[in-house]
Amino acid sequence: MSLNTQPYKGARDFYPEELRVRNYIFQTWRNVCYKFGYEEYDSPIIEPIELFSAKSGDELVNQQSYSFADRGGREVTLRPEMTPSVSRLVAGRRQELTLPIRWFSIPNCWRYERPQKGRGREFYQLNIDLFGVDNAQAELEMLLMVKSIMEGFGAKPNQYEIRVNSRKAFQLLLGEWLALTEVEQKTITRLIDRMHKMPPAEFEGLIDASMSPSQREQGLASQLIKVLRGSSFNDLPEMIKSSSAVQDIQSILSNAKALGITNITYDISLARGLDYYTDFVFEVFDTNPDNNRSMFGGGRYDGLVGLFGVDPIPTIGFGMGDIVIHEFLKGHGLLPTIHPEAELIIIPIGDTVNQCQTLASTMRDQGVNVSIDLTNRKTDKQLKSAIKTGVNYVLFVGETEVAEGLYRLKNLAKQQEEPKSIERIVSIVKDHRQES
Repeated sequence: MSLNTQPYKGARDFYPEELRVRNYIFQTWRNVCYKFGYEEYDSPIIEPIELFSAKSGDELVNQQSYSFADRGGREVTLRPEMTPSVSRLVAGRRQELTLPIRWFSIPNCWRYERPQKGRGREFYQLNIDLFGVDNAQAELEMLLMVKSIMEGFGAKPNQYEIRVNSRKAFQLLLGEWLALTEVEQKTITRLIDRMHKMPPAEFEGLIDASMSPSQREQGLASQLIKVLRGSSFNDLPEMIKSSSAVQDIQSILSNAKALGITNITYDISLARGLDYYTDFVFEVFDTNPDNNRSMFGGGRYDGLVGLFGVDPIPTIGFGMGDIVIHEFLKGHGLLPTIHPEAELIIIPIGDTVNQCQTLASTMRDQGVNVSIDLTNRKTDKQLKSAIKTGVNYVLFVGETEVAEGLYRLKNLAKQQEEPKSIERIVSIVKDHRQES
């Protein structure tokens, strides 16, 4: 019986051409993080399950995680997200680290979900976290980083939308205005978090079903749905509208727009399903009609570090998955053509392979990425193979070229071929690299 060549369901193989795209996404992320002064870190992919059960939420831990007992009987899980892990790292050196802390990571994460467009069981995720800033400048830094990342990918403001809310205002709405219990609030919050993923009638039915008979008699379900369908601060109940939580959000929106973030709006229905969020939350939506969905988001989680028995640290952060950003780039025609690492392939003609090795070494020493066709095939077949790789240049090296010290350099994109010295070839390839 032959073995299956397919990867595990929901996971991916990265062939070289696919890995080039992934590396482009990762490098764009890293470039922005470095510009903002963030340092990269990492941690083990396996964590104790209690790390996530403490605050990530029952659904994530019980239904979506890859959890098992190791041979020592310890309950562990493949990390479904990175926020609890980075909180553990910071708590572990709470007294040594200097605040504020600006860290980022690009971990591989696993969630047992139904694979679908923009979502897999295995994914990479950019995680950005700022520890130690308790004022709204931290929120603005997150929003500016979102803007900078999207600009780094070539996205225009009309291609995505940033929606913001306050968990404090959300809790006022459910806890004080509707007087729901803490358990009821959690149930309703999870429903609202999935509000835009189901038909309106289904959502309204689930909200109504989650209410008690007396709450239905008071019309609480319809009151809540009316508020959630609102489009501005004026649609909020007066006690929510006048709260400090809403005033803080209004201030963040105003300052964000002053900083050039024009595609930002308030959304009272934005809940963010994870239990550790404490105040400001946001999500970024694709405006493409064919992919009009939430792509990524984050918010403030001031209490997570304190769960490890150390003094709490005000913290804010967000995560962006590689699958969903790839779908965004593809949908908007923003994926660039990414050439292979080899910039030039040498095609030996006749018995010149040893001279080709010497030429290749010379060019490599001068910073050019060179490979040699070592197959001894006919020249036309070697050329066809080189074209298929997507390389920019091929260099024909025969006995005449070796004797004269001039080698036929072919630009495959322009279909131009000219004899050049090695020094000139190195210069041409490097100039092309700078231009692209």
